[in-house]
Amino acid sequence: MRADRLVSLVLLLRQRGRMTAGALARELEVSVRTVLRDMDALSAAGVPVYAERGRHGGFALLPDFQTALTGLNHDEALALLVAGSRRGAQLFGLGSALASAMLKVVDALPEDLRDTAADAARRLLVDPETDLLSRRVAVEEVSDAIAAEVRRAVFAGHRLRIHYAAVGQAPRWRTVDPIGLVTVREQGYLLAKRGGEDRTYRLSRVLAAEELDEPAQRPDTVDLDRAWQERNARFRTGGEKVAVLVRVDPAQREHLVGTALAVCAEDADTDGRLRLDVVFQDARHAEWALWQHATRAEVLAPQWLRASLRDRAAAITARYGPPS
Repeated sequence: MRADRLVSLVLLLRQRGRMTAGALARELEVSVRTVLRDMDALSAAGVPVYAERGRHGGFALLPDFQTALTGLNHDEALALLVAGSRRGAQLFGLGSALASAMLKVVDALPEDLRDTAADAARRLLVDPETDLLSRRVAVEEVSDAIAAEVRRAVFAGHRLRIHYAAVGQAPRWRTVDPIGLVTVREQGYLLAKRGGEDRTYRLSRVLAAEELDEPAQRPDTVDLDRAWQERNARFRTGGEKVAVLVRVDPAQREHLVGTALAVCAEDADTDGRLRLDVVFQDARHAEWALWQHATRAEVLAPQWLRASLRDRAAAITARYGPPS
């Protein structure tokens, strides 16, 4: 850990110039005393760091101390910076590692690319917290310690004990054979096997985790994308899920899709509207979601949902009709 911190310290000074011990301590999340010790270590190792005293003083590097990463063009450098703005690393407990890695990448860029790529990256916003309707994206928090334990078990091929809080159930311990990690729309999932059966666990519901010494009972190779698609298909068709065939105005498509669990099929209808096969959590969810669209969406099937929406509309008409 100290070696990584020393590298990060050098890169901070390379990119930002003179910095005080207090500013470095806040950036690295350590004490000022630790920063001073690290400066002594850098100096002893031959890194040209020096201190300037006074009101505007601080630590700095000699200007000719630098490294360079060659072979990257502008778009490749920009792609690296944009990739560093995604939240997958945070969900998997790699947030601090990503920040350190991006610092090293930026520092190692050729000087003529460093400023232009960084300026271009500031003009791109990836996955903001709210959309145009001010709806906040649901961001799930996962403890770094838990994520690290899960991640180690996945990569080492070891069994994993997790204290898991399933929906509607008291938390309990489970021993699983981890297969891989997936992030979808700001949510992280652990794909695993338990008792030979496929299981999917949301990382935010893992309350504690412990890597075991036992080897995991899992295939040597895995097509994670295919495994996710298969589990996704089973999820859409299992339990009390409700499949609905609906005809909707194209302008309402995104709103409808945003309230559904999944879209199984989509076609253009003859009148210019779209015909979608969508899946909802249950009957109540389906009725609530379709009611939001009023006459801009029409349920074609199932018949009980058409009747339910018709009865609700009749009740509203009776309530707000002219006085007798």
